[in-house]
Parts: sequence; C-alpha cells; structure tokens
Amino acid sequence: MSIRTIGVIGSGSMGTGIAHIAAQSGYEVILNDVSAQALERSLGSIAAAFDKLVAKGKVSEAVKNETLGRIHTTTELTAMAKADLVIEAIFENLEAKCDLMKKLDTICPPETILSSNTSTMSITKMAAVTGRPDRFAGLHFFNPATIMRLVEVIRGYYTSDATIETLMTVVRSLGKEGIEVKKDTPGFVVNRLMLPQLREAVLVYEEGIASIEDIDKAMTLGLNHPMGPFTLMDYTGIDIAYDSLNYLQAELGESRWSAPQAMKRLINAKRLGKKTGGKGWYTAQ
Repeated sequence: MSIRTIGVIGSGSMGTGIAHIAAQSGYEVILNDVSAQALERSLGSIAAAFDKLVAKGKVSEAVKNETLGRIHTTTELTAMAKADLVIEAIFENLEAKCDLMKKLDTICPPETILSSNTSTMSITKMAAVTGRPDRFAGLHFFNPATIMRLVEVIRGYYTSDATIETLMTVVRSLGKEGIEVKKDTPGFVVNRLMLPQLREAVLVYEEGIASIEDIDKAMTLGLNHPMGPFTLMDYTGIDIAYDSLNYLQAELGESRWSAPQAMKRLINAKRLGKKTGGKGWYTAQ
C-alpha cells in the first residue's frame, strides 16, 4: 500500500514531533486535537524549530513554508477519512485509546492502517476493538521524535506481514531506523530494558547510596549514556515512568516492576519535570 497522507492524533510533544518529520519528509499531514489552542501551539512550535534552522542556514525559508503548508490542522476526527495511515499519540490510557480506535474504525476506509505510538500498552487489545486487526500495529517513536532515530514497529497478534512491511518503509522514508517487535509484550523492547534501570536508580537514591546528581553522573560518564535516569525522567515526565511501571506490574504480575514511593511523592506534589515548569527531581534554574 502506498502511503501519501498521514494522520496524527494528539498535538502534544510526541504528536507535534511526528507531524513535523512526516511533513518534512514530503507527506501530507492531518494533525488532529480536541483543542484548537493546542493545535496552534503545535504549529507554532514547528515553525519556531524551522526558524532556528533557517537562521543557521540549514534550510531555506521556502522549505520551511512548503513543510508547514503540508500540515493541515483540525479538531474534527472525521478528517482522518483522508489518511492512508493514522498514528495515535494521545495520553497513555488504554481505555481512551480503545475508544478512539473504535471511532477511527468507522471513519477511515478499510485499507487505512491504524497505529498507536504507545510506549508500553497492548497493541492487540487496541486492534481487537477494530474490524482491521491485520492492519493495526504499534509505531513507537521516541522523544524528541525529530531527533531520535529509533522507531519500534510492533506486531499485534493479527498484524499482517504486509502491514509491517508498509510501516517499515514509512519509517525509513522519515529518515528513521525501525526495529520489529515480534511479540506484543508490555514495554516492547526499549521500555522493557529501560524501566528497570529507572526504577533501580530511584531505589539507589532512596537507600542513600548516592545523590541524584551523582547517579546521573555515573550513568553518563560510566556508561556513556547521553543523559542520566533522573534527567531523562524530568525530560519525558515522571508520571509517564510511574504509570508505565504500574502498567507492567499489572500486566506481568511481578513485584520487580513496582514503582518506588519517591516517584509517587513527586507526582503527588505535582513535580513532573519539564511539563510542570522544570520542577521534578531537579528544579530548573
């Protein structure tokens, strides 16, 4: 199947990044959100990113205008009827995602591929509420989507080989590297490996073994990670890590996934990181 128009649902940081790279790669993009103000902020963010590139001489003003011209914003979900591929990028709540997929299944033509940008949740459960489980898959981009090269392409139980092949082609056309997640398992590959590391970092801090700053330093200088676990949680959202751990614990039934109390205390204090003005494990200056 040839993909020409990509629908993106949700104009938060992930949806904005996905819309940006899709339009930059030549696709027509339909960006949807329930909030017109959120859509306006999203377009402003993309324009600002291009302004920096134009100022540095990396792209021309014409390229910026052409790219922005390929992004069509709307608060009407019915606009997704024109999309060949829809990527859901709303908040991490399985019930909300399933409700959305039911609606999309009635709106989009039968040949449209539906996908979710979820980082941990079951692709098979979402696909099951549609009449096209063979044309449903996970398409997990990483934050920031404009920079991070990896995309996890996740099979649901019924996802067809043709769907995976099409999505891998799309991923490559975006300048990304795709890996195929062959089994729909909580956390897929990256979060299955990363979340235990984040959890252990918090436990090391709770036990008084080292400070937040020194744990981050240990991971950046000792393992050559681009950022430490606490800096990473502040960037992506402490609530995201917390909810993901709780989801894996519920799905896998193992105490090793239980979220530390220190994370819950920060969430109760509404210190989520970047999304709460830089107040998280650290306080932005």
